[in-house]
Amino acid sequence: MTVFDDRTTAATWPAAYPQGYAVVDVETTGLARDDRIVSAAVYRLDAQGNVEDHWYTLVNPERDPGPVWIHGLTSDVLEGAPLFPEIAAEFAARLDGRVLVAHNAMFDWQMIAREYARAESAAPVRQRLCTIALAKELSLPLPNHKLESLAAHFGVVQQRAHNALDDARVLAEAFRPSLHAAAERNVRLPLLECRPLTEWASTPAQPRPGHPSAYRANSWRPSRKRPACPYPNPGRYESDKPLKQGMRIAFSGDTSVDRELLEDRTVEAGLHVATSVSRLTSLLVTNDPDSATSKTVKAKSFGTPVVDEAAYAQLLRDVTPADG
Repeated sequence: MTVFDDRTTAATWPAAYPQGYAVVDVETTGLARDDRIVSAAVYRLDAQGNVEDHWYTLVNPERDPGPVWIHGLTSDVLEGAPLFPEIAAEFAARLDGRVLVAHNAMFDWQMIAREYARAESAAPVRQRLCTIALAKELSLPLPNHKLESLAAHFGVVQQRAHNALDDARVLAEAFRPSLHAAAERNVRLPLLECRPLTEWASTPAQPRPGHPSAYRANSWRPSRKRPACPYPNPGRYESDKPLKQGMRIAFSGDTSVDRELLEDRTVEAGLHVATSVSRLTSLLVTNDPDSATSKTVKAKSFGTPVVDEAAYAQLLRDVTPADG
């Protein structure tokens, strides 16, 4: 257990650090794009990581609750809970003007962004901070990147794992010493931009034949199998030239168009969606090229061309046919 000596004062706090945080945890019906939030909790913290207040709600997902053996929320429990549009304003008020903090923040943010898109609204979140990324920046000696390991490192006791309110409490208590350690060592916080969804397709992905349920003891989500691209890879994208069918396109970070919708349009144009970046990747699409994700790091090392989402949307309008 790490004993934290709080010697960092507001007077020595880095001026570049945010002025407030919203530590968030959501429990969901699963991990796929059409899954829903069943409970949400927010701990609001000030600039130094001190708790201001907290909030928790159940949410009726209007569907099967999914992995009840994980979150413990049955259909009977959720039946009388409010729908997401009914709690959206209160949730937004808790997030407004603050950095969203979560353990594996990409997942929590995507689930939240999709719920607001369904409600024809947008969450007032502009930046997020993943506590896994922060632990890596601090080189914390953790055996793995589970929340329970981060909690144990700082002597925080979990009471109800996978309960949104308790997980948010645990994370808030572990985040404060992490934040102070970063301030004392002048470590840059791994902040990433959050882009609310502006285009959303509500049609759920179809499960694979023979897999009627996405919820199994060893895997919540069936992988989505796309047909193989029928065209050979013509090589890398060249600036000021059109895309050509067969090019391998990789995506990294948030996009304003829902990722699967953007990938569908990529496949429809005759391009190949690459799940990783290699020397064969034709183009990386990202709105945050300076982030230290594995894809952006590899793209820089390989010299892979990079464009943002807006530029890619223009390129998709005029894709050159493959060589016949």
